[in-house]
Amino acid sequence: MAKRIILITGGQRSGKSNYAQKLALSASDNPVYLATSRIWDEEHRRRIDRHKAERGEEWINIEEEKELSIHDYTGKIVLVDCITLWATNYFFDLQSDVQAALDALKREFDKLIGQDAQFIFVTNEIGMGEMSQNELQRKFADLQGWLNQYIANKSDEVYLMVSGIPVKIKC
Repeated sequence: MAKRIILITGGQRSGKSNYAQKLALSASDNPVYLATSRIWDEEHRRRIDRHKAERGEEWINIEEEKELSIHDYTGKIVLVDCITLWATNYFFDLQSDVQAALDALKREFDKLIGQDAQFIFVTNEIGMGEMSQNELQRKFADLQGWLNQYIANKSDEVYLMVSGIPVKIKC
């Protein structure tokens, strides 16, 4: 299996995760689902539980909030869902220091993709709307945008999801 990186980006509820899952399952009978979400509250816990229940038994589920590279993915298809929640974990743990979070995320990302595996990353385009009046939200949008650019640059393929339709923007 050749190393390959695919990035799937788009707005909330644009079909990113569904498309990523289809890609992963088309490439492997037992892909890895690498979930990065931290549980923030009870509603979020129910949402995560629903997502887990919707995935079939064919998935190898791993939950990892920050250090994605500590697991061995050799020879696997790995769906990382999602970059936005992963970045949120670093952002809050580093007291909203955008540069420190970006540096840490890039280092961890590079360690992860150094493994002999194929990766499918799901992320959000959160900077396509109006600029927030909230300073913390503006800082996070900057972090997310710069991280998305970094990952897209290292990706072999990039798809933008629009109303459930994948639009290939890098091949």
